[in-house]
Amino acid sequence: MARPGVLLAIATKPKTRAPMAEHGALPIAVDGLPGERSHPARSAVTLLSREAWEAACRELGVALPWTLRRANLLVEGIALAGSVGKRLRVGALVLEVSEETTPCRVMDALHPGLRAALVPAWRGGVSCRVLTPGEMRVGDPVELGD
Repeated sequence: MARPGVLLAIATKPKTRAPMAEHGALPIAVDGLPGERSHPARSAVTLLSREAWEAACRELGVALPWTLRRANLLVEGIALAGSVGKRLRVGALVLEVSEETTPCRVMDALHPGLRAALVPAWRGGVSCRVLTPGEMRVGDPVELGD
């Protein structure tokens, strides 16, 4: 495995347009995060990299909170582009990257141009299925393997 990254933040939303709530720690079951609106198993958890988010913000010339992207986990030190099929270990939790997260029109409603800024290099993050449920905490190491 590559050098580990770190879990910087955890957030959930109970329904589509609800505000994001940040957490210091949460358990994840096979069907996803507690308090999170339901998703298909292949996209039970979404991840965003700090580096990709900051690149999108630089392109727009603004500093925006990461929760605007509406992803569940913010990680640092992990390149998510091209990672479909790879496993991510977050503490004891094991996820499998199932797909690139495609930014939707809601991103432009939140900030003009955000959708386009998230398209290059998988800046919008990835969706994952849960392979091994477990507890995760902000500060946990994150490793991307095969």
